[in-house]
Amino acid sequence: MSTAQSPAETGETTKTLTLAKALNAGMRAALAADDKVLLYGEDIGSLGGVFRVTERLQGEFGPDRVLDSPLSESGLIGTAIGMAQRGYRPVVELQFDGFVFPGFDQITQQLAKLRFRSQGRVELPVVVRFPYGGGIGSIENHSESVEAYFAHTPGLTVVSPSNPNDGYWMIQQAIASADPVIFLEPKRRYHEKGVVHLDAPAHGLHDAAVVREGSDLTLICWGPMVRSCLDAAAAAEQEGRSIEVVDVRSLQPLDFATIAASVEHTSRAIVVHEAQRNYGPGAELAARLHEELFYVMESPVLRVTGYDTPYPPSKLESDWLPNLDRILAAVDQSLAY
Repeated sequence: MSTAQSPAETGETTKTLTLAKALNAGMRAALAADDKVLLYGEDIGSLGGVFRVTERLQGEFGPDRVLDSPLSESGLIGTAIGMAQRGYRPVVELQFDGFVFPGFDQITQQLAKLRFRSQGRVELPVVVRFPYGGGIGSIENHSESVEAYFAHTPGLTVVSPSNPNDGYWMIQQAIASADPVIFLEPKRRYHEKGVVHLDAPAHGLHDAAVVREGSDLTLICWGPMVRSCLDAAAAAEQEGRSIEVVDVRSLQPLDFATIAASVEHTSRAIVVHEAQRNYGPGAELAARLHEELFYVMESPVLRVTGYDTPYPPSKLESDWLPNLDRILAAVDQSLAY
């Protein structure tokens, strides 16, 4: 008999929210806790953003705290850098992943480097948040997985929640950080519901999490692919296979200790991500695992990823994105060694 207690039995405060609503609630809490926190972005005020993640926040906190910006990603990031230097904690929303590139110079050449160049004297507590990944039938430049660009850039923190509870807490932790954070929101998971534990976070901002225990193989994933990997693990269980799933959560810095402990336990690993395979984040994970755990692994680290092409038209995206069949095929391949 299980001895686990329900939230009602422990007195814990919980709420069931979608990921979008959980992010909204997290930003609301941050705005209420610190009057130096500002939200800034295109159409985030009266409209509440493209996905309504900032809905009603301008009405609650006013147009001086939740600001609509001009249509200029470079201007958005540059303004946020200036705000941060004046003591504010700006949270910038970019409407889509593919729109980040007009602000790429500001992010990688200024936001990422100024603290280092100033020998720590200048802090830039800026959060740049935007929806990323595919699966919603969008047009060109609206379904990119750009995490490798930013995880490769020293000076940036790169994180991605996969569920409402992480969304609620990680956005608050990111806003509280003294360093710039690239906050990647899996857009196709915005409307998935989950229990949010309102009393305390389960993990630190940079902690990976074992979200399903298993003994035969580890699936390593983040953001939109966590749900896909959990579904694959459940399907594999019907065939008698025990699959562990690790949600990376923070790509930079990387909680490699948690990932390594899981792979030491299972002796096999597959990295699953939406980004293209060539020079993708899975390559770094595979290299580190092979360097550090070569003698305990029973098979090579495999990768299930997007293909090395531009993101396809929406009618073809289901064939391009990693899916249940592709993940299970990799599981078969790994266990066959």
